[in-house]
Amino acid sequence: MTEVIAMLEELRDITPLTAEAAAARFAAQEWTPGGKIRDGVETSWDKGGVGGWIRTFGGGAVGVSFFVWIRDVDESGYFDDLDAVYAQGERALADFLPEIEESPLAGHLIEAEQTEADRDEFIAVKKWTLGTRTLTAGVIQQDTDLPVMVVVALEQPGAA
Repeated sequence: MTEVIAMLEELRDITPLTAEAAAARFAAQEWTPGGKIRDGVETSWDKGGVGGWIRTFGGGAVGVSFFVWIRDVDESGYFDDLDAVYAQGERALADFLPEIEESPLAGHLIEAEQTEADRDEFIAVKKWTLGTRTLTAGVIQQDTDLPVMVVVALEQPGAA
């Protein structure tokens, strides 16, 4: 997922990370806008089958997330073998982690401990700090009738 690594490198030096600055970097890297504008900023992007999105939170917090693998629900609206889908997601995550850990970003990453919230939210997860930001890669399913995805998220906390 070279597209994701390239974008993370682009976003690493933006201080402060804002939705506008992130959108400008997506456009400069020739990602295709998805037509989801919020507060005047394009928030949904696509390149090479990888989706990216920009989220804003209270206090100026900004997150840029990517899905690098996705498995949608079966025709029934659920998964026939959810454990097998989770295992596929964990393998996809394991295949992607070396791309992060062997990229130019690696010299700037410090492994971070998982929180209880991380263990509740993710099926499998790995976290790092990148300066004041958090980089998270994990397998997630937000509800039983939603896809299982491998996501990578770079989040900058807002002002305290």
